[in-house]
Amino acid sequence: MFDLVNYIPVLFVAVLFIMFVASAVRILPEYERGVLFRLGRLAGIRGPGLFFIIPGIDRLVRVTLRTVVMDVPAQDVITHDNVTVKVSAVIYFRVMEPQKAIVDVENYLYATSQLSQTTLRSVLGQVDLDELLANREKINKELQEILDRHTGPWGVKVANVEVKNIDLPQEMQRAIAKQAEAERERRAKIIHAEGELQASEKLAQAATILAAEPTALQLRYLQTLTEIAAEKNSTTIFPVPIDLIKMFLERRDS
Repeated sequence: MFDLVNYIPVLFVAVLFIMFVASAVRILPEYERGVLFRLGRLAGIRGPGLFFIIPGIDRLVRVTLRTVVMDVPAQDVITHDNVTVKVSAVIYFRVMEPQKAIVDVENYLYATSQLSQTTLRSVLGQVDLDELLANREKINKELQEILDRHTGPWGVKVANVEVKNIDLPQEMQRAIAKQAEAERERRAKIIHAEGELQASEKLAQAATILAAEPTALQLRYLQTLTEIAAEKNSTTIFPVPIDLIKMFLERRDS
C-alpha cells in the first residue's frame, strides 16, 4: 500500500526547489533593462530576454528605455518686463545608460521633473513677454539644451521640450487685444493711403495723356454722357466744350 507520509519530505524539497527556480528566473522585454546588484554591489546590466538571478543575494532594478512623456506643472513666472504668467510645458526624455540612472541619482524621474520646473522658471524669467509669445521655438530649444546638459551625467537624454500653455492675466489679455486692434487699424490706414497714392498716380498719367490728345478728351466726355443717360432717368445739363462745336462755327463763318 502506498505510504504518502514517507514521501512528504521529498515533496517538500521538490516544492522548495520549484519555488527557488521560479524566483530565480527573470524575463525582460526588449524595451527594458535590469540593473543587477549582488550583495549590494553593482553586477552589471541584464536583459532583454531570459536570465537567472540568485534569490536572496541578487536584487534586480528594472529600467525602461522607452521615451517618457512628462508634464511640467504650470509655474508662476515673472518675465523680464515684470509680467506674471502661468506657464506649463511637456518634456520628452529617455534613459540611455540604465546603470547611471539607478546608481548616480536616487530617482531619475523625480529629479528630471524638479529640474525641468526650476529651469522653466529660470529661463522664462530672463525674456520679455513679447519674446515668449513670438519666439517659442527658440525658448524650447534653449530649455532642451539646458536640461540635456544637466541630465547627461544621470544617463538621461532629453530629446525635446515644448512650452504648452501660457496663461495671461485678464488685464494683460485686454492690453494685447487693444494692441492688436491698433496694429490692424494702422495696417488698414497704410493700405488705404497706398491705394490713394496709386490712384493719384494713374489719374496724373491719364490727365497727361488727355492733355496731349484733345480728341481723346472729347471722346471721354461723350462716353460719360452716354453712361449717365443710360443710368439716370432725370434730365442732366452739361456744358458743351467749345472744341466740339468749333468746327461747326468755322464752317458757318466760311
